[in-house]
Amino acid sequence: MPDKTAIVAALVIAAALTPATPAAAQAPTTPAAPITWHGCTTGPGDRLGAELDKAGAQCGEVVVPVDYRRPEGREITIALSRIKATDPARRRGVVLLNPGGPGGPAMELVLAGPSMPEIAARYDLVGMDPRFVGRSSPLRCAWNTDTFARSAGPDARSFRESVAFAKELARGCSGNDRELLRAASTRNTARDMDVVRAALGERKISYIGASYGTYLGAVYLQMFGSRADRFVLDSPVDPGVFGPGLLRSTAPALDAALKNWAKSAAGRELGEQTVRDIARAAERRPFRVGKYTVDGHLAPYLFFAHLYDDRPASQAEFAATVRTLRDAAAGRPVTPSPSLNELLDGLTTGSGAATDRAGTPVVCADREASRVPAEYYRDIQSHRQAEPLFGPLARNITPCAFWPVTPAEPATRIHNGSPALLLGSTDDPATPYAGQLAMRRALAGSRMVTLEGAYRHSVFLKGGACVDAAVRDYLLGGELPADRVCRS
Repeated sequence: MPDKTAIVAALVIAAALTPATPAAAQAPTTPAAPITWHGCTTGPGDRLGAELDKAGAQCGEVVVPVDYRRPEGREITIALSRIKATDPARRRGVVLLNPGGPGGPAMELVLAGPSMPEIAARYDLVGMDPRFVGRSSPLRCAWNTDTFARSAGPDARSFRESVAFAKELARGCSGNDRELLRAASTRNTARDMDVVRAALGERKISYIGASYGTYLGAVYLQMFGSRADRFVLDSPVDPGVFGPGLLRSTAPALDAALKNWAKSAAGRELGEQTVRDIARAAERRPFRVGKYTVDGHLAPYLFFAHLYDDRPASQAEFAATVRTLRDAAAGRPVTPSPSLNELLDGLTTGSGAATDRAGTPVVCADREASRVPAEYYRDIQSHRQAEPLFGPLARNITPCAFWPVTPAEPATRIHNGSPALLLGSTDDPATPYAGQLAMRRALAGSRMVTLEGAYRHSVFLKGGACVDAAVRDYLLGGELPADRVCRS
């Protein structure tokens, strides 16, 4: 634990406690005690720490208030990793990294330096595990699954099973202190980011965030825009809807990604109808895949989880999964591949990375959810004909409908002229393009580089030279490009 002199009572930002406006965001921050950096390995078996140490990273902590309205009250620890700029003579600052989720830990992201050597030469790379995630005072939810995402199934009976499942997951998180659950919001994580900026001794900070990380970055820009340097937001979410309903708009995009896979070299033999037949078979009678049981709630999620990347290797892996599920649905004994086995084990035992489990308190703290199950069922039914496979998954009830606390603050309205570079994909199945354009409009000073014709989520380092060059040129040169289209 850090020395008590690092306690962040001195770092509390008055602007963070008021409605987010550009004027309020310029209130000064009290100077911070410097971070005490140290080795990353915490003990035997700490593979991440060993990897970070091997790469030359340093680790450190800052202490922040649980509730910024009570800065002298309870505290939590925010864990950081850092790899210094490899060309210190030309260093221009710090870039904070976030992988999304919410619930994704970020400390390991500094290991990506070799994939972006020019950026790593000029910037210190810093990974901050968000509050209550990874090594940052994590919350514990007693779940036997990695994620709440499940299909509502075909009818009212299966929907009632979803309601019971969501209630059980909410109870699994209710063992956490209610003050902590109320404090899990993105606004508080943005406040933590600004404390980290001050503790690093930086007047301004740069940022690369993907998926949910784009929302976190946008909230920071709204609250602390004058302290932001160069922000890259990859695969933006719709800032007006982020919260418990974050998946509601994804079903048409997922259907389109499935059709694209079915036309690919990997999927042509199997086709879209095979996938839909498997889902219906699971609804009629659950089937065994190795030691696991796949039912109508689980099967659509297995497809959903494979449609975020349209590159050939991912398409081939999806085809292998479909073949396994097809054979299992026909009653033939199957042995799942290592990757499918890992996915099923996480879904049925909670053995996986569980970023959704860690992120659910964030989702529930950011925006109020309807607590009327019938509203979810009516929504599913009204879209069932147009969205038969993915609609009952995307629109299903979540644990937030039964959450033990309500949000402590209203959701942040993103509306400012802060400059930022947005990266999008026209056929992103996870954060559909219409929502990406909504972020572009909300950040009026931003520019957007769009990967055309790609059914891909997160495009930096996965979208080709055109996208990567735009990021590199902006972070190194500082000038936002004009809106442009890149070809996949």
